[in-house]
Amino acid sequence: MKFSENWLRYWVASVMDAKTIMEKLTMSGLEIESRQSLTPNFSGVVVARVMSISAHPGADRLRVCQVDAGTGELLQIVCGASNVTVDSRVPCAMVGGSVGELTIKAANLRGIASNGMLCSAKELGLSDDAAGLLILPSDAPIGMDVAQYLDLDDIVTTLKLTPNRGDCLSMAGIAREVSALTGAPVTKPEIKDVPVAFVSEHIVRIEDSQACGLYCGRVINLSRPNAATPQWMKARLDRAGLRAISAVVDVTNYVMIEFGQPLHGFDNDKLTGDIVVRFAKAGESLRLLNGQDVNLTPDVVVITDRQGPIALGGIMGGLGSSMKPVTRSIFLEAAFFPPAAIASRARRLGLTSDAAYRFERGVDYGNTKLALERATQLIVEICGGEVGGISYAQAELPSRDAVLVRPNRIERVLGIRIEEKEIREIFSKLECGVQTVELGLLVTPPTHRFDLTIDADFIEEIARVHGYDNIPTAPQLAETALLPQPQRVRDSTEIAKQFVSRDYQEILTYSFVDPEWERDFSPERQPIAIRNPISQSMAVMRTTLLGGLIETLRFNLNRKQERVRIFEIGRCFLPTAKSDQAAELSQPRRVSGLCYGNRHHEQWGEHARVVDYFDVKADLEAIFHNVKLTFKKSEKPILHPGKSASLTQNGHTIGYIGELHPQLCQKYGLPSVPIIFELDLDPLLATRIAQYQELSKFPNVRRDIAVVIDDHISAQEMIDSLYSSAPASVRDIQLFDQYRGENVGIGKKSLAFRVVMNDTEKTLTEEEIEKIDQSLKQTLVSLHQAQLRS
Repeated sequence: MKFSENWLRYWVASVMDAKTIMEKLTMSGLEIESRQSLTPNFSGVVVARVMSISAHPGADRLRVCQVDAGTGELLQIVCGASNVTVDSRVPCAMVGGSVGELTIKAANLRGIASNGMLCSAKELGLSDDAAGLLILPSDAPIGMDVAQYLDLDDIVTTLKLTPNRGDCLSMAGIAREVSALTGAPVTKPEIKDVPVAFVSEHIVRIEDSQACGLYCGRVINLSRPNAATPQWMKARLDRAGLRAISAVVDVTNYVMIEFGQPLHGFDNDKLTGDIVVRFAKAGESLRLLNGQDVNLTPDVVVITDRQGPIALGGIMGGLGSSMKPVTRSIFLEAAFFPPAAIASRARRLGLTSDAAYRFERGVDYGNTKLALERATQLIVEICGGEVGGISYAQAELPSRDAVLVRPNRIERVLGIRIEEKEIREIFSKLECGVQTVELGLLVTPPTHRFDLTIDADFIEEIARVHGYDNIPTAPQLAETALLPQPQRVRDSTEIAKQFVSRDYQEILTYSFVDPEWERDFSPERQPIAIRNPISQSMAVMRTTLLGGLIETLRFNLNRKQERVRIFEIGRCFLPTAKSDQAAELSQPRRVSGLCYGNRHHEQWGEHARVVDYFDVKADLEAIFHNVKLTFKKSEKPILHPGKSASLTQNGHTIGYIGELHPQLCQKYGLPSVPIIFELDLDPLLATRIAQYQELSKFPNVRRDIAVVIDDHISAQEMIDSLYSSAPASVRDIQLFDQYRGENVGIGKKSLAFRVVMNDTEKTLTEEEIEKIDQSLKQTLVSLHQAQLRS
């Protein structure tokens, strides 16, 4: 919600400075997102009237203007703008003034004296329009400072409102909040009922109370349909983020910003019969103001006449019944549509409108007729004409049920005691009805507050207006006890600390992701689509954490970061047979990581080396040292074939590790290949309680076993086979050498294993050692057809 602070001062003339007021709004929950000063970058610029124009004798594109700038004598100014005309009123920079960094001086342009400069909107810094001079309204006072005339001593403020505070999407709502926080009274604009000249020709009806609670409309016959919108209204609309279009449309937008009530004007000559509000029927369609054709569904509210739908209720008008600049008879509507009848319909139809934005949050139905009268008053003042009586239909409106608010509960929730007098004053400032009963206060919310339904809501209002800063911080008095820490389960926080200790940085990314990420990084799964996505790039729930990691890598690479080591712990969302029910979704926790660039930071003590598969594998083995992880060669579509592996635990695959596939690196513009991994977290959190093992007093015995095997047999398979047949005295088996070459033949490789033996009770004899050695060799020969090397 954007608004002019000067406009706010018209509503609430508080003696507090603007900065203090904005701080109070922020502390009360209405966050100030930004404040933009409109202070001009020019001085000495006044309103001038062009009295006469003649051709420049020395230049075809220049003209010599005689200008009345309110000095008592005409100024001669040479101008090259194509839109300058006699009797037009334009900004004139006087000699001695300044426009931006340019100081205005008397000049001689091709032999003709020029005493000033006629200015465009771009030159004054008011817009990007440089097509010609800024043409001011014909009633602009000659000689008046342009900055003062355009009310440029102003600040445009943007409120970052939460969805529950739709009541603050208007000047009336913001003024109400400022009044409650500062104590300054609210001055509402004077609204006079325009005399009714004739009876309305349209009867309005509401067929379904769920579609509309209140509908008002009236016919206005205009005498000056082409009248210009006043400059003051254009300025306020512009500072509210709306563009001036035509007088009637501008008035409806102005009243919407003023009171929060959307209005819409129809071309009355294009309407026939009664105006009916109902839900759409199957097969109906409508062409909207933006030219879009929509097929209507039975849950969409429509405004209809005898011929069918003429507008989407609370969203957008139809093109066939829309007003034109020459329309002389309009039917002006103001209505209340329940939030449930409007919510999500606009986005589902691919539409955005200020009306839908307000109706789906709740519009004050107590102001519906008042807003119609205000718009009528302004339209007649600007365009002239006669008005008809109001056609009125009311169905079911939201009930304003009183809620019991007890003083002892207020004190228990807020931790402080607030006097009943102050509580009543706060509710009165918020326009709530208050009645004293035996148990406390019976408070009735106003028609503009749809978020006040239970006692906790009213207690929050007390805290907001009383001031969070005025609630003292008190030490905790409740007893606390340390929760038991199970030894069989590691905490995910501990895992995160382990990654950080190994030079990784933790990231947090959104669970809503781009569908293209899912197609690229999780092609084997169909993600769950969001019914009402924030944007197309956040349209599905993630089934992998990898998309966020790659996007974070790209973000860092674009900012000249050459070494990136990141990880994330989070949930993924996997569809099941009953994926339409949230309770049936599978939401496993996963840990995923990415390494890119050099293994270590640049330093004098080590040569630069790009991180590889084995570096990341070592990180995982160190962090999950308490879990028996097995790395097995495998192929995954997103990983480089031949440079990837699956991770298994107790025979179950729990993740993968490897280089990102070259095609994906190319698609996402990665200069080098990152190493990535993703693991199911919960199986890795299970741990074994440490068991005491006696230290051996006897020396270790080492034996090496070298074999030649087929190249397709992995070293891990052989190590697993050795452990399966090894006696208890075998303490460790490790691969320490690997060789491929002419000496072992094509399709073969040589592997050498180190076997460490030890017995805690005695020294192993040579006979026992030899027996174990032969048993292990026989295992490799029989299971893997290995050839022993001497």
